[in-house]
Amino acid sequence: MEWLQQLINGISLGSIYALIALGYTMVYGIIKLINFAHGEIFMIGAFIGYYSIAGWGLGFFPALLLSMASCAVIGVLIERIAYKRLRNATRIAALITAIGVSLLIQNGVIYMRGAQPNAYPEVLRNKSFDFFGAQISSQSILILSVSVTLMIILQFVVHKTKIGKAMRAVSYDAEAAKLMGINVDNTISATFAIGSALAGAAGVIFGIYYTKIDPLMGIIPGLKAFVAAVLGGIGIIPGAMAGGLVLGVVETFVSALGFSLWRDAAAFVILILILIFKPSGLFGKNTREKV
Repeated sequence: MEWLQQLINGISLGSIYALIALGYTMVYGIIKLINFAHGEIFMIGAFIGYYSIAGWGLGFFPALLLSMASCAVIGVLIERIAYKRLRNATRIAALITAIGVSLLIQNGVIYMRGAQPNAYPEVLRNKSFDFFGAQISSQSILILSVSVTLMIILQFVVHKTKIGKAMRAVSYDAEAAKLMGINVDNTISATFAIGSALAGAAGVIFGIYYTKIDPLMGIIPGLKAFVAAVLGGIGIIPGAMAGGLVLGVVETFVSALGFSLWRDAAAFVILILILIFKPSGLFGKNTREKV
């Protein structure tokens, strides 16, 4: 049952991509900005988790919560300092700013701690379980469980809470939402906070899963998460989840078939194909936009 084991590994990896992709798609859905600094927030989350576990002796869940809270604050600071002034600017100006913030964070972390990688401390005992002939690790089960739980909580927040309704209103029509008494600035900040918290959680989970982190680790997972968001339909939360899971499964099976050198390329082949045949993504609808 090798295929079953690869499927579960792919879903575990895909759930990490999905958590990062949710930040991309939420921010784009609200202010139509591709926040390319999001991969660096994922990296910061991984390092906060690392120092929490290795330096302060915290367990997995306290480190996870601390990383999520810290990344939420960092995400809001980035939005308020770098993006808020560009609300009415051209999209290319906001995009260039996002790339600049990404490079600033990368090089800032390298300046403070150096570029050398760190081995993530073993905070979870890894046991294997037999599941219909496949050997499934306890880490994969835990990663999948945490990721799915966070996605369910996000769905509840977006659809059942006051801030979630405000986010959906601002996404649909920011001017009308403002006239109805919704604080648009606070809603956008809340969106950045939630998306950044999910990226921080993904960073800790990634560190435990792959056992190695470095200041440039956010580049490739960040780009792949962007591909996942586009695959599902940028701006659509269920689409980001589905896109991340599909991307993780495809990567895992590409490696299992003996093409491990092509696993990163597979994500960008998917991006090219989706842009050619269905630019709106799997869950998106074709809409006309005046430019």
